[in-house]
Amino acid sequence: MKKSPAPQCAKCSVPDPICYVPDGKAPSFCATRQADKAVATALQEYARPEVGRFAKFASIQEAECYINRHVKPYVLHPAKTRVQEVCEFAHKMNYKRLGVAFCLGLRHEAALLNRILEAQGFEVVSACCKVGGTPKEILGLSEEQKINIGEFESMCNPIAQAALLNEAGSEFNILVGLCVGHDSLFFKYAEAPTTVLVAKDRVTGHNPAAALYTVGSYYARMHRPGFDRTEQDPAE
Repeated sequence: MKKSPAPQCAKCSVPDPICYVPDGKAPSFCATRQADKAVATALQEYARPEVGRFAKFASIQEAECYINRHVKPYVLHPAKTRVQEVCEFAHKMNYKRLGVAFCLGLRHEAALLNRILEAQGFEVVSACCKVGGTPKEILGLSEEQKINIGEFESMCNPIAQAALLNEAGSEFNILVGLCVGHDSLFFKYAEAPTTVLVAKDRVTGHNPAAALYTVGSYYARMHRPGFDRTEQDPAE
């Protein structure tokens, strides 16, 4: 049985891709031309009422982030922040109780978000990453693998965060700055659908795309093989 080539959409550079324009162009590795089975499976899921409704309102929310759409030819005019989007989408879905899973290092931002969500009529439940105060040694970390060597350091506990929000009956979760990997565990164990408001980036002020935008200048070193291991702490 011939295996379909792996999707490589990130390598596509055609100006009018076929996935976006009906009579568009497609590179030799085009995923759309190989996606019949995946699309059919997805459409079966969208046919489920709860999934279809979620997807429908997500698309409506996407369009509503732009104004003056009736003006032709249309030039994109975005007008809503992600915080506003989250609130509007949650209202569209008739969610009453929202969960906030946040990094303790962003508790100020989490408090601000909590106030905004409550002002918009939501009931908010929240859990910080250090909940439980469990020492990192439980995970098998050595002293040299901790941030504060020689001191007590509680582990990030995204599974417990998810469990707490599950128990509290959160209908929709919002992530605020969980670490790489910890966010993945939260997604895995959370029962309610989850969106990300803040993606942690300690260097760029939580704007990860900054490194991509400057990869041709200040962050050119990222093109160098092994760059992610050349600047580690010697203890690593």
